[in-house]
Amino acid sequence: MSTLHWILFDYTVALLGVASWLAAGVTAALRRYRLAFGLLVGAVLVTLARVATVAALSGRGWWFVQEKVLLGLPMLGAAGLAAVLLAGPWLRTAHRTPGESLPAGGLVALLTAGYAALAGLMVTFFAGFPLTWSTALIAVSLVCASALLTMRVITTPTGEQTDASSPDSSRVPGSRRPTELSRRRFLGVAGGAVAVGSGATGVGLLFRDPEGVVTGGGPAPASGSTATVSVADLRGPSVPVPGGTTRRHTLTARTANVSLASGGEVHAWTYDGRLPGTAITATEGDLIEVTLRNTDIDDGVTVHWHGYDVPCGEDGAPGATQHAVKPGGEFVYRFQADQVGTYWYHTHQVSHPGVRKGLYGTLVVSPRERQPAEELDLTLPVHTFDDVAVIGDQADRTVHAARPGALVRLRMINTDSDPHWFALTDTPFRVVAVDGRDLHRPGELREVGLRIPAGGRYDAVLTMPETPVALVVDNGHAKGLLLRPTGYAGNDPARPETSDWPELDLLHYGEPAVVPFDTDNADRHFTIVLDRSLAMVDGRPAFAQTVDGRGHPSVPDQLVAEGDVVRFTVVNRSLETHPWHLHGHSVLVLSRDGERSSGSPLWVDTFDVRPGEVWEVAFRANNPGVWMNHCHNLPHQEQGMMLRLVYDGVSTPFAGGSHAH
Repeated sequence: MSTLHWILFDYTVALLGVASWLAAGVTAALRRYRLAFGLLVGAVLVTLARVATVAALSGRGWWFVQEKVLLGLPMLGAAGLAAVLLAGPWLRTAHRTPGESLPAGGLVALLTAGYAALAGLMVTFFAGFPLTWSTALIAVSLVCASALLTMRVITTPTGEQTDASSPDSSRVPGSRRPTELSRRRFLGVAGGAVAVGSGATGVGLLFRDPEGVVTGGGPAPASGSTATVSVADLRGPSVPVPGGTTRRHTLTARTANVSLASGGEVHAWTYDGRLPGTAITATEGDLIEVTLRNTDIDDGVTVHWHGYDVPCGEDGAPGATQHAVKPGGEFVYRFQADQVGTYWYHTHQVSHPGVRKGLYGTLVVSPRERQPAEELDLTLPVHTFDDVAVIGDQADRTVHAARPGALVRLRMINTDSDPHWFALTDTPFRVVAVDGRDLHRPGELREVGLRIPAGGRYDAVLTMPETPVALVVDNGHAKGLLLRPTGYAGNDPARPETSDWPELDLLHYGEPAVVPFDTDNADRHFTIVLDRSLAMVDGRPAFAQTVDGRGHPSVPDQLVAEGDVVRFTVVNRSLETHPWHLHGHSVLVLSRDGERSSGSPLWVDTFDVRPGEVWEVAFRANNPGVWMNHCHNLPHQEQGMMLRLVYDGVSTPFAGGSHAH
């Protein structure tokens, strides 16, 4: 089974454990003792099964079981053992003594085991990884408090047990021996003190200042004698390289009502009143200069060059590299067109609603020489408006012609927050580039689906056949694209069902090649655990999308030094997919779930970490700055799944000046 299947199976067994322990206690309180004994046996068996599922899950990584091994199972084990010892023998023989009532201690023990099972499950759901002393103390205090409250409820004010241990359940109040009453009062006071003390300590620990920076096993920040560089000074050049030219654009952010070819109209946030924004193109060596102006986007706007490793001051991340451009303001971006490939741009200010409503566009940089050149080169951003996916621009042109035998390049760009599925029918093709980076000797493909993560790009090249070719998007649920041979007068073929086509696994596609650094001897190694848990996000409590149990901006910065080889382990404990995106750097994929990459070196800027997956990636820290590192499912980013990668000696004057969500 996959890790996700083990996670779901463990949740199921845990829920059965909660239900069986509580059911045993409730049926015992109702004096249905034979059924209660059967449920007790079932609860013990389910608990043993839970131990087995946790043991199996532990083989997938400590991240998936830490809170279960250190808190959930020990807490349940102690409570369950008490329940078996106090209630088990009595329930087993209850049918021999009709009318006898289960002692209060046994009943409380059964219910407490249910509370412990429930507390362990809630810790998994609402606290996740890593387990902290605060979480553990609060969980223990709640179980103790619940047990004490249960004891109080099932006894009379005089200390008499409602279900007395004598055959006569209407014993005279106060008939219990003084020593027994004293012992019970002492245990109640002691238990209350433990519950209150541990709970108060746990709550107090919540207010500790979070760790400000983690070093990944590398040196700590340099001392004060080191000169500090501001990201405001890390800007692009002002002139192109010899032989290049300056490509100047002005992007004006404004609201607009835009008509789509599908017949609908959307009230959009736009660059230049169009969807997508102005297509920016350049040739390798050119200087790209973009002036951003804001007409009426009240929350402000920026331009982030997704996947393009610009100097940090040009990155467009508010709160890290600049202030957001408010209505009436402007900001000028300049950077060298030194990365050939398919990219895109979008606002990083209030990016979840901003990108969704239309603040995005395409960036394509061509090499100075391409042999052979494609006769038809289509840039195809896919974006969803009002639950309708649009491919290309707002004109939604979905039919193109190409000469039979001509080379055709399709640049597929996913500008949404969820993955899209692409399939090319009736032709062989090659995926020649991913996220703007060429693959090494990619092989020919046919009837294979392409699952492109949020923010990702695939370039596919085909030789135009003498019959039409369809690009199917999301198995036909979104409008795709049709390529017809020039002069073709026949009928278009029916588009085949593509949902059962296998997915292209890029880890084994293409041929290996030498990589520029030693991936097995990193200078720093960071582990990022992604989950859903209670955390503070921008100063407010939330059921957040978290990194290592925290939400932005409380997640510690990751410190690197220029020249470091940095390795990331990215773990997904949650039940959602997280497309992970680091600004300013492409990363080399090393492995997924322990399976090493064996195909072309795979350099990406966004990679889908699906539920239960563990990815290993690496990069060289060669672009100084303060960089955002976040989930590119933009609602997840907005809900806290974001942190910063900070170079030693680099600071930002923009922190706190504008929120980067």
